[in-house]
Amino acid sequence: MNNAQRIALILAVANLALLLIFPPYDYVSLQYGNIATFDGFYLVFGVHQNRVMNASFLALEIIVVLINTCIALLLLRQPPLRQVGRPGGNSRQRAVLALVAINLVLVLLFPPFEYFSAITKAALPTFEGFYFVFGDNSLRQMVTPILYLEVALILINGALLWLLLRDKTPEEVSAEQARALAQRVRATQKK
Repeated sequence: MNNAQRIALILAVANLALLLIFPPYDYVSLQYGNIATFDGFYLVFGVHQNRVMNASFLALEIIVVLINTCIALLLLRQPPLRQVGRPGGNSRQRAVLALVAINLVLVLLFPPFEYFSAITKAALPTFEGFYFVFGDNSLRQMVTPILYLEVALILINGALLWLLLRDKTPEEVSAEQARALAQRVRATQKK
């Protein structure tokens, strides 16, 4: 582990500590039929009347910090001595990793919300729009199923793009070489 990776780990631990000290809370109002609406981030040791911790959003925040830490460790690693290329893959792969990290942060800063009046017990929640997480969301509830889908799709698409944009190793056979090899095999089988 090099110095840059150590710094990335220290920053990740600091981020996780902040997330756990100031978790997200929902406000449970009797006026709105005991429906929890996102209220903000409060100190975990404080007394918060009519507020419950939003554990699913906290778990999602922790997962995003851990994924971004893994991306940072991958980008900052030292290449093996025999490898001349840059760490974290080629430039296109590093760009994909950077875009995945930026997308994950943006998804958490602007999560999907719905108004409390539209909340039902349906399998598919209603969707109002994306709002800044630190804004006034007292009349809105975060739609965590959509948020989980967003994060999962970003990770899946990023992983597929990262794999598709990798450099070919000298051991890999190109399509033309595979066709030529197949023709030679057919020619020898006909003899």
